[in-house]
Amino acid sequence: MAIIQRNNLDIYDDVAADWWSDDIRWVRTLKNLVPGRLGWFNRHIDWVGKTVLDLGCAGGFMAEALTKNGANVTGIDPAAQAIAAAAARAKHMDQTIQYDVGVGENLPYPDDCFDAVVCVDVLEHVTDLIEVLAEVARVLKPGGLFLYDTINRNIIARLATITIAEDVLRLLPKGTHDPTMFIKPRELRDALVEAGFVVGPQIGLGPRGLNRRGDIMFGQLPIKAVLYMGIARLPEFAK
Repeated sequence: MAIIQRNNLDIYDDVAADWWSDDIRWVRTLKNLVPGRLGWFNRHIDWVGKTVLDLGCAGGFMAEALTKNGANVTGIDPAAQAIAAAAARAKHMDQTIQYDVGVGENLPYPDDCFDAVVCVDVLEHVTDLIEVLAEVARVLKPGGLFLYDTINRNIIARLATITIAEDVLRLLPKGTHDPTMFIKPRELRDALVEAGFVVGPQIGLGPRGLNRRGDIMFGQLPIKAVLYMGIARLPEFAK
């Protein structure tokens, strides 16, 4: 039996050429998560005119949505081919979005340059969570907002994201996640405080029905057993 490589981030480059085609089911799943995330994020920020970093943007689903909401968006991701696909899409759609190749542990931006950082489907994949949060705090302006989601670490989340999503329903490629890298909400709150943030609310994110194609649509849930979203803000006097 072949050994499955966990936390396999090559999957994003592997499908980059077809990222916007709607032909790949698991990529559509990522696209279908965006409205549910924004439905909650929009309650906490008016995007119009804000400088926003989409950290871990992959092929650009969230970056494009933020741009449509009036933000001035920069996207960054280590997957070079996915970034190329995102840039090509932005050019085709006549959208002004800056896309860069890079990692969250070493962001290529000056201090205090973003009003908000959005980071979805990322924190459970990073090499050094503490360093990523420190970098987010560094590039945010005082009073800046960090909006994120990630996966809880428990048996229910492992069953949902590995056994069901990867092995049974094939909503994600095998090896997408390493359950040992999942993050409990309290652990993340503590890490955010250590990075200098004032931690705001956290809320669950999960299935809320099917669309006409039979794909799962997502929205907020009262429980954080599997996916959860949250916000944190730097104090106005943080720097």
